[in-house]
This record gives sequence, structure tokens and C-alpha cells, in this order.
Amino acid sequence: MLRCAIIDDEPLAVSLLENYVSKTATLELVGSWNDPVEALSRITELKPDILFLDIQMPDLDGMDLSRMVPEGTKVIFTTAFKQYAFESYDVSALDFLLKPVSYRKFLTAVDKARTWFDMKSAAEASVSVSTPPNNILFFKVDGTFKRLELTDILFVEGMKDYVKIYLNSEDIPVVTHITMKALEDQLPETNFIRVHRSFIVAIDKIKSVTPGGDIVVGDRLIHVSDAYRDSFLKKIPTVI
Repeated sequence: MLRCAIIDDEPLAVSLLENYVSKTATLELVGSWNDPVEALSRITELKPDILFLDIQMPDLDGMDLSRMVPEGTKVIFTTAFKQYAFESYDVSALDFLLKPVSYRKFLTAVDKARTWFDMKSAAEASVSVSTPPNNILFFKVDGTFKRLELTDILFVEGMKDYVKIYLNSEDIPVVTHITMKALEDQLPETNFIRVHRSFIVAIDKIKSVTPGGDIVVGDRLIHVSDAYRDSFLKKIPTVI
């Protein structure tokens, strides 16, 4: 059972989602609000698994609010404006539903959320207990769990709900069903750093930094985006 909440300044939109939640056996509604400012304090207290969140709202828009929710709460945006779709990935939203939201699309988003939480639980349970946890992780690949040495990882490339893990020891990347944010939470921040919404790199595998501030890892040139450049540059003096 996933605990969910709804924030939308339109009462009819809230009522529609409340109806969808009531028909979905895997969801439990813990609260719904029209006022985003009031809702924020309640969300911080209740810590739902999923937050169905409108974007264009008075006083506090959904994009800003999504950056303030508890770490364990995953956001599914609901909006009438499709131009926000790209920006939603920058805040690691699980999904983006365009209004009017059909029950079919609602269920697809809920299934995606359930898969994400299942993968997160599997990742948390997959750390080897026979060796130091920062050295080994197990990733589900083609129905089986594949053991990876963290010291073998060059970089990770995100593909929406999947990632490709590039290894020093293999020519073909390992593909596993997990989000970038979930994997980022599993990797030790002393060894890995996110440099782009689609890339996480192993710090000790960085070969060079270009004059433009991008990096070379293995034989791959990886762009360091503006959103991650400051945090990346702060770590460079410690390893170069």
C-alpha cells in the first residue's frame, strides 16, 4: 500500500484525483489540499510516498514546492501545461500527467511509482553484508541479481526509468530498471558525483577536464550541466 497526497488549487481537480485514489486498492489517501502553502507543512509532517502535485498555483508553484517535500516523497505532476514536462525531470519527478487526467493514465503513473518503490526496496536489501557496503551492490538484470564492484564503475547514464552502468571491465553497459535518483542515493557521495540529470560519474575515473569544463571518463566526453557545475567544481581540487 502506497500512501499518497494531493495538492491542486482547483477543487474539481482534487475531487477527480480523490475519486481515482478511492478506486485504486494499492493507494491510501492521507490528505488533499487546495492551498499549497498550508499543504507544505502537512506534507512535511505526513511524509506520503506519492504526491500528486499541480504546477501553476498561487503563492507557491508546484516546481518550487517539489523541491521542499520530504526526501522519501516522490512527485507525480498533474498540470494542463505540457511545457513543464522537461523541467519535471530536473526535479526527479516520477511522472508527468497532462490534464484532463484519465484513470488509465493515472493507473500507469501509479504502477510506475509502485515499481520505483519496489526497486528501491530491492536495492536497499541487495547490499552485500559479507563485505563493506560501499564496495559492492547487486543490481537486478534480466531477472537475476548481478554483483557489481563499485570500484569498477566508470559512469552511469540515465534513461528515464532505467540506467546504463558503464564498467571498466566490460565493453557493454549493464542495464537495470531504477531511476537516477534512487541509484544516486545508493552510491557513496565520496566516490561518485552527479554532473548532469542524465550522468553520474566515478570521481577517480575522471581522466581530464576540458577548457569548457566538461569531463572525459573512459573514452566518453560528458557534459557537466550548469545545475551541477558548482558542486562538481568543489570536488575537483580534492582529486586533481
